[in-house]
Amino acid sequence: MAAAKRLIGLSDELEERGRGLKFSVSGADGESQPAFAIRADGKVFAYLNRCAHVPIEMDWDNGQFFDFSGQYLLCSTHGALYDPSTGRCVGGRCNGRGLQPLRVQEENNHIYLLEEDA
Repeated sequence: MAAAKRLIGLSDELEERGRGLKFSVSGADGESQPAFAIRADGKVFAYLNRCAHVPIEMDWDNGQFFDFSGQYLLCSTHGALYDPSTGRCVGGRCNGRGLQPLRVQEENNHIYLLEEDA
C-alpha cells in the first residue's frame, strides 16, 4: 500500500516549540477528527488533537499546544504533559497513555499528511 500525500499547511506556519497548525483527518468511521502539527527540535510532528485522559481538544488557545516553557505539549483542561517528539505521556492525568501520532512529511516549505491509500 502506498501513502498518499495531502497538503495540510506551510512550513512557516509552525513556530519552533510555539504555535501549531490545526487540521482535520478522517477517522475509521469516516467522521472528521481534529488533529494538529507542531515543530520541535527542527522537525514536524503531528497527532490527533485528543487528550489521552479524556478525548477533548488540547490547545489552550487556537494553535497553542506547548506549555509556557515550550518543553511539553499540554492538555489545557487536565494539565497532562506529553513529549512533543513522541507523544508519550510524561505527567498528569494521561496515566501513561500517549497521543495518537500521525505521519507527516515536510518538503519544499510544505507540510503533508501521509495517508494510506485504500
